[in-house]
Amino acid sequence: MTSTPAGAVALPPTRVTYPAGSVASEGTVLRVDDLADGTRAVVLDATACHPVDAAWPDQPADRAVLRVRGSGIEVLDCLVGAAEADPDSGRPALHVGADVPVKKGAEGWSFVAVHVVPGDADVREGDAVEVAVDPEHRRALSAGHTGCHLASLALDRALADAWTKDVPVDALGAPGFDALAIGTSRIGPWSSVDTYRLGKSLRKKGFVPAALLDHLDEVRARVDATLAGWVASGAAARIEREGDLLTSRRSWVCELPDGTARIPCGGTHLAGLDELASVTVDLEAEEADGAVTVRMRTTCVAA
Repeated sequence: MTSTPAGAVALPPTRVTYPAGSVASEGTVLRVDDLADGTRAVVLDATACHPVDAAWPDQPADRAVLRVRGSGIEVLDCLVGAAEADPDSGRPALHVGADVPVKKGAEGWSFVAVHVVPGDADVREGDAVEVAVDPEHRRALSAGHTGCHLASLALDRALADAWTKDVPVDALGAPGFDALAIGTSRIGPWSSVDTYRLGKSLRKKGFVPAALLDHLDEVRARVDATLAGWVASGAAARIEREGDLLTSRRSWVCELPDGTARIPCGGTHLAGLDELASVTVDLEAEEADGAVTVRMRTTCVAA
């Protein structure tokens, strides 16, 4: 989606508060645009609402409401958007979601959280807005994202002996199967689904597919055992960030018994593993497009 330009002013990048766990914020409307599908795009100077990034749409957007002049406006979606930071003339076009033409953080572009609201929403530039995020849905997605990271680390460990060559290691020092084989990752409430492609490229890097495909149950059992130990530790976790802008570098950090895991991540997470009763995985394989795909489904249970 790309909005229709009008007026003239550069758009500042969005300040975000969700990395600190915030589910409420106050802000000012910087821009309102009508989108081609009949909805409206609302950009604030600051927001607690986590947007989905079309470039790597692993964690869905928060559910939220904008409170404007005493009325609540449902946020239908929240997406990463971008506009040229220093347009030559006029008001820069606002590119939304998959229509953003550059990589996140590209020089000369301002990246913003775009709150998509109904087309008849009464919201105007300059309005003071309160953002209210659904806290239970946020917690459910945060749990799913935390479980996803834990499961990927546990899977890497379980497959540590499945390599014939040295490859880059993960946050705990194991060969990084997840990083090298990942195709898609999708976070859900208290869950995640990661899809891995075991093709020619991965084999050339030294991975032995049979070590996984011929032993799915054994690998799953090893992953679950590792996860059980980590969950039992109640390890603390946090988000470290270099700034408060949407594009500021952030990392998920967890003080696991085996060492401190630090993974670059722009999503939201639980504050510690003591919020979980269990994290378990299921593994399944199927052939597709000349390669074998392995799907890992991770399920989290609240403490």
